[in-house]
Amino acid sequence: MKILVHAPNWLGDAVMALPAVAAVRRGYPQAEVWIAAKAGAGDVFAAAGLTEGTLALPKKNDLKSLRQAARRIREAAFYAGLLLTNSFGSALLFFLAGIPERWGYAADGRSLLLTKAVRPRHGDGPRHQVHYYLDLAAKLGFEAPAVAPKISLPAGDLETAGDRLRGLGIDPARPLVVLSPGAGYGPAKRWPAARFARAAAILQESRRAEVLIIGAASESGIAEAVRGAMAKAPAVLTGQTSLRELLGLIGRATLVISNDTGPMHLANALSVPVVGVFGPTDPEATGPFGPLSRVVKKNVPCWPCYYRKCPLDHRCMTLISAEEVAGAAGSLWP
Repeated sequence: MKILVHAPNWLGDAVMALPAVAAVRRGYPQAEVWIAAKAGAGDVFAAAGLTEGTLALPKKNDLKSLRQAARRIREAAFYAGLLLTNSFGSALLFFLAGIPERWGYAADGRSLLLTKAVRPRHGDGPRHQVHYYLDLAAKLGFEAPAVAPKISLPAGDLETAGDRLRGLGIDPARPLVVLSPGAGYGPAKRWPAARFARAAAILQESRRAEVLIIGAASESGIAEAVRGAMAKAPAVLTGQTSLRELLGLIGRATLVISNDTGPMHLANALSVPVVGVFGPTDPEATGPFGPLSRVVKKNVPCWPCYYRKCPLDHRCMTLISAEEVAGAAGSLWP
């Protein structure tokens, strides 16, 4: 039996879906579980040891691209498909691929394309995304306890990361603070680069910490802005790591400071202490799930807006001081 899981598109969402996919694996221990994903997100499930393989999804969602992807999926002969996305297009893809069993939330007018359409749970307050995915698994009949996302790295990956850090001139005997100052979602999620720089400088001075900046290649300008604002320049690997390499580097960290973005959730899944800096989004829904975390946010009148770009003065982020974030980091220090 082969099951194809349509992964969420964002890296952080993919991490938060790990417990739900683990529930499916426990429910069908003899089955092959594959991941259908756009670039990057599928590798998370491989790192967690939850998949036999990954099928790349097209970047475009036009009918031609869907049909081409559907042919590839049909050739792989999957029996069931689990949709962790809520779009009509993802359900149409599995329908066109002829997957006999198609499971997912009843959303975006796609119920007729699903063989098991689950109604989302409605409550009075926000529900964490980890629970949102686990609710789907539970309503499909899987045993889905509320556990945190978990990734365990082989010792060799941590050793390789240590060698790379030494090559950057980072002293492995000193604590390492990893900064993730970008956010692919948009600039509204980004705490100002100068604040990242100041918070890191405080930890350099007070904790003798080494500092490493990570992120996607598109975030190189943000990394340079942080580095340029620091008297003692940090190491920068923005745009220079695969996901596996990034996991190893985060796994070596003493602490991670991040916006609400993928590396925050990777740190959480690796049980590395993490400070999440939140602006337009709600940490009750997408915050770090594990106990080794702190959230810094401001309750401004326009929050939460979920805008990609702030139309006002970005007060939800600019009101957060570097000292607050450094203090939150200090409360997590080993």
